[in-house]
Amino acid sequence: MLKQNFSILFIISFSLAQVQAQTKPVSIAGATVEVFKKTKEGDLKIHYLDPRGHDPKVDKSPAIVLFFGGGWNSGSPTHFEPQARYLRQRGMVVFLPEYRTKKGHGTAPISCVNDGKSAIRWVRKNAARLGVDPDRIAAGGGSAGGHVAATTGMCDGLEEKGEDITISSRPGALVLFNPVYDNGAGGYGNDRVTEWFPAISPAHNISKGDPPTIVFLGTEDKLIPVVTAEKFQADQKAFGIRSDLHLYEGEPHGFFNLKVGQGKAQHFVDTVLKTDVFLSDLGYLEGEPDEALLESMAAKEKK
Repeated sequence: MLKQNFSILFIISFSLAQVQAQTKPVSIAGATVEVFKKTKEGDLKIHYLDPRGHDPKVDKSPAIVLFFGGGWNSGSPTHFEPQARYLRQRGMVVFLPEYRTKKGHGTAPISCVNDGKSAIRWVRKNAARLGVDPDRIAAGGGSAGGHVAATTGMCDGLEEKGEDITISSRPGALVLFNPVYDNGAGGYGNDRVTEWFPAISPAHNISKGDPPTIVFLGTEDKLIPVVTAEKFQADQKAFGIRSDLHLYEGEPHGFFNLKVGQGKAQHFVDTVLKTDVFLSDLGYLEGEPDEALLESMAAKEKK
């Protein structure tokens, strides 16, 4: 009886922990928050930052959806908040969505992908109301979030059941920070995605018409080998896809993060500047990059 009660108590405690994990409040100053998807594991929210002076009634601004990293296990929409604040200043509507994770919701990587596609679709479906140009929606992310972003642009299918797939979940450009985009044998997470492989692996689904892509990777990344990134770039170029690869000598996984104990301020500045140039080339941004703003943001964030 004691053993049975202990088991019941353990189940209750575990369930409470799961609920607490998935309902932990996220606060992003100045962001508007809406529920973009309802799942059996809970509602998923999307946080978005409008450019200064943005008028949804008349504007059709470019947008980018940024997915947090965390190995499909955990993470927070605040991950790319610094990048979001800069891109907002440059005239983009920036979306920071939640998606289901193993620790937060007890789900597998396929749910991350389903939710990523749902987020892009939600932005496009609501583009007129939000003042977004439906033809200028980019996606980006880091690590597992880079995988989620890449799948939205490159992997067919994997859509959430019941959604209106006449509304495209494909972005027009990809901005990837040390992305987990090869899930083949020897690649990151292969044992966790076997059921959906190769459909879930961006590197195995490159095809003509995929979005132009920019990738940032440290040469000492223990999860994503340089040879993987170089092959990915070569394969994209073989299909006539623009593929920019920027390697950072001696840097580890997450080198771009602007957090205490992670990354370096100059790499945050450099990766965002290169993102700015890339998006400007594609017609998402206008004018010159604001390096002074980035330097100021980096200095404040590192204090």
